Amino acid sequence: MKPIRRPAVAGYFYPATRELLIKQINECFLSKLGPGKLPKLNPAGKREIVALISPHAGYMYSGSVAANGYFSLADDGKPDVVVIIGPNHTGRGSGVSLMPRGIWETPLGSVEIDEEISERILSKADLIDRDETAHMLEHSIEVQIPFLQYILGNFKIVPICMMMQDLYTARQVGKAVADSIADKNSIIIASTDLTHYESQKSAEIKDKAVIDAILSLDEEKLSDIILEMGSSMCGPGPVMAAICASKILGAKKASLLRYATSGDVTGDYSAVVGYASIKIIK
Repeated sequence: MKPIRRPAVAGYFYPATRELLIKQINECFLSKLGPGKLPKLNPAGKREIVALISPHAGYMYSGSVAANGYFSLADDGKPDVVVIIGPNHTGRGSGVSLMPRGIWETPLGSVEIDEEISERILSKADLIDRDETAHMLEHSIEVQIPFLQYILGNFKIVPICMMMQDLYTARQVGKAVADSIADKNSIIIASTDLTHYESQKSAEIKDKAVIDAILSLDEEKLSDIILEMGSSMCGPGPVMAAICASKILGAKKASLLRYATSGDVTGDYSAVVGYASIKIIK
């Protein structure tokens, strides 16, 4: 029997019932910070998106920003497998944790882990461990899945949780992922929020530098900026891994789809969290 990963933040980061969750996702897409319309899966999409950078706060704060990336994904066509890389907020588990088999549940249903891709990744990087513990209470990967279920229907995932987020580790993870999905109809999602609890002005300055590095597809520059500017971005490792993997997979450019802060939702700009939706394409 396959292990089942139950929702950890349903009823907290997003609604715990199917009906209310779909309602809130609809509102995210229709919001002034979202794309302004509902997505429609395009079966004839170009499938040129290699990776998305997506925020992971509660849907009321960052869901509309995230919806921009998922709207683009819907138009781009349907991947079969989604590698979701998120930071470790809980301190549980190992340095880099991959849950290699099982089922993830949300109020919208169940998603199966792609065991073949998981085993490939594990075989290509010794620093990635088989570990379920890091995933049990972690929200950064979980909050991406209802959006994927909403637009894609049937698909598989590979969840990777990073406590170690240095440049070397990120590059090892990125290369292992790229080498493992090169022959698959796949996409990578790097889950991250940007500046945490600084003024709007401070957040905009630091987040612009971070976003510019991502748009230049330069993971080393991103690492340097985070250290130099003291960025409180929580998922630099997943983003650097996604950039590295995307370049190996043939990505040539990145586009900012939406940037906003929690202040744009609450009206309180004194201590904000920054959110960005970015696509990396061939």
